[in-house]
Amino acid sequence: MTPDQLKRWRKRNHYTQAELAAILKVIPLTVSRWELGVRKIPSFLQLTLKSLEKIEQDQGKKKKIK
Repeated sequence: MTPDQLKRWRKRNHYTQAELAAILKVIPLTVSRWELGVRKIPSFLQLTLKSLEKIEQDQGKKKKIK
């Protein structure tokens, strides 16, 4: 996953950097650094995001996990 792909995924799924960070149990600065390409995106992140989409679909709603 590239920084641009992560940013597009986040925006398409209506998450702020802070919201996504809270779900992933990282600080918002980490998400920002991933999206800027300053920090390497972990290889498991794409699978984690796909799982998050599946959970939301199964629950019949989009986000608001805080």
